[in-house]
Amino acid sequence: MSSSAGPAGRSPRWAPLLIAGGGLALLSGLDAALTLAGLPAPVGSARLGVLHGPLMVLGFLGTVIALERAVALRAGWSLLAPALLGAGALALVLLPRPLLGRLLLVQGMLLLVVVYFALWRRNGDLLVAVQALGAVLAAAAALLLTRVDVAAVMPLLIGFVVLTIAAERVELARLAMPPIARATLTAHATALTGTAVAAVLWPSTGGRLLGVSLLLLTAWLVRHDVARRLVRSTGLPRFAAAALLAGYAWLAVAGLGLALLGSPAVSVAGYDIVVHATFLGFAMSMILAHAPVILPAVLRVHLPYTTLMWGPLVLLHLTLLGRVLTVAAGTTTGWYAALVGNIAAVLLFVAVAALTAVGARRRPNGRARHSRHRSSTPTTEGHEPACLP
Repeated sequence: MSSSAGPAGRSPRWAPLLIAGGGLALLSGLDAALTLAGLPAPVGSARLGVLHGPLMVLGFLGTVIALERAVALRAGWSLLAPALLGAGALALVLLPRPLLGRLLLVQGMLLLVVVYFALWRRNGDLLVAVQALGAVLAAAAALLLTRVDVAAVMPLLIGFVVLTIAAERVELARLAMPPIARATLTAHATALTGTAVAAVLWPSTGGRLLGVSLLLLTAWLVRHDVARRLVRSTGLPRFAAAALLAGYAWLAVAGLGLALLGSPAVSVAGYDIVVHATFLGFAMSMILAHAPVILPAVLRVHLPYTTLMWGPLVLLHLTLLGRVLTVAAGTTTGWYAALVGNIAAVLLFVAVAALTAVGARRRPNGRARHSRHRSSTPTTEGHEPACLP
């Protein structure tokens, strides 16, 4: 363990600042979405428009995931992974040519693979191996993006996000999972990895196989996830469970789309539905579900549950549904409004989370309550606190 990890192997106090790169990637990616749609945008750069996918998946999601893993490992060197990914996003946004930014993203994803290897050596957990498979797919996608368009590597990016989230769901819902859950997920992960690679090499046939793999994995997760029961509870468990189940529903939509279309690139409509069902409907909904756990663990801020969180969650899924229906119907009526609604939902949740965290910090004895909250959420080595469904 690196000596720069801080006392007792803890990550340094400045580590949460590395999330800034992911935040910049998120804002730039949302700006790029408006540009791609031909709508007024704060920056409105055509150069950024073509970088929408890499900024959102590798820049934003990659930085957040890498920072969470680095905090779990508690080794100073591991913080280079989110730092490189954030720097890559910054370079993509600021430099006129994307090569340096893309190379930094490749290095960041490769280092994330090394972080996972270090975590796996610590406890030999199959769930860490599953997430490592996802990171390998992302690293391959980042490398290929120096030569090809993002549509060509979309199956690899889908595999990265799905495997990462699926492994964390099995860990958090482990009490409701069957004894062989880790082995079963590993089998699903192996199939998903193979079909994602096949979808890059043989888009039509491989894409259909990837769709079937996604459907099988989604069905298994829904069957065993405790969210099905906790959605009838109250407070944070109900909110998180609703977000999880909605996310699974969108992952099933993406899987069905791939199973029917093969390569989503065969049509603009199919690409829009598959990609945004995965990364907005599934991934973003999972982020909303886990934010009250991830943010305290990674950013060292207290984020208590508030009913205001339902606003962006409902807005996200209603506007995404409108977007998918208009695309499927082949009309642009309402599509632009739905896209703006997607962006508004993401920004609204950021605003709600920030205001809630600031309000909690300003309350009397807020710091003490934060300490009690952290001490009451047990963690497993290499994983986030297991206090969500």
